[in-house]
Amino acid sequence: MITTQSAFRAALLDPSNPPPIGLRNPDGAQATKRFDVYRNNVAVSLKDVLEAAYPVVAKLVGSEFFRAMAGVYLRAHLPKSPVMMLYGHEMPNFLASFAPAQSVPYLPDVARLELAIRHSYHAADATPIAPDALAKIAPDDLPNVTFTFAPSVHLIASRYPLQSIWVANTQGGDIAKIAQPSLITRPEFDPQVDALTPQQAAVCQDLMDGKPLGVALRCGGAGFDVGPLLGRLLSRNALISLDI
Repeated sequence: MITTQSAFRAALLDPSNPPPIGLRNPDGAQATKRFDVYRNNVAVSLKDVLEAAYPVVAKLVGSEFFRAMAGVYLRAHLPKSPVMMLYGHEMPNFLASFAPAQSVPYLPDVARLELAIRHSYHAADATPIAPDALAKIAPDDLPNVTFTFAPSVHLIASRYPLQSIWVANTQGGDIAKIAQPSLITRPEFDPQVDALTPQQAAVCQDLMDGKPLGVALRCGGAGFDVGPLLGRLLSRNALISLDI
């Protein structure tokens, strides 16, 4: 059985391979044409799944290029689960090493963003802290505060204008000229993507790692105002608990 499964998988991945031994038509002849149809249907279906999962990546490179690239991807990464919403999580790393895509250097980051949006959408619900929760803490205790973030929250570091690239290709608009680390939250039903400054992203990452607020603020540098970041996290329902 193991040999048969291995042969079937190898033939499914590589069109140059013949059908596995034992696949026969009713007349006893090798089922070459039938297997070719099945193999093509599998490839087309998986390419459709990947194009739906990474629509901005597909738009940036064009559908023809994307589907050809997806054909290379799926030969190395067949689904490990029947749940297709999970398929394609290796795409960002694949793009980083896929030579024909190197002319679009921000493509792996865009893929990471789209993957994070997908995970955010399917993340478990969580009850956020009250908007005035921080205001009730004594000033002397604020540096010791740690936060727990909602499962839907993700932070994508990038040296490219990631958020505006995504917005320009989903809603329209201009692309910024600065680095835009991107914060993904889900305030209600649909994920939201917000651009952060590199300083805000560094502080936010420390907070997501469980570091106290006072420690995380060191990443912001002298004069850093944490108010806008905390306000955004609260308004986006990103925080579900705090401890001192």
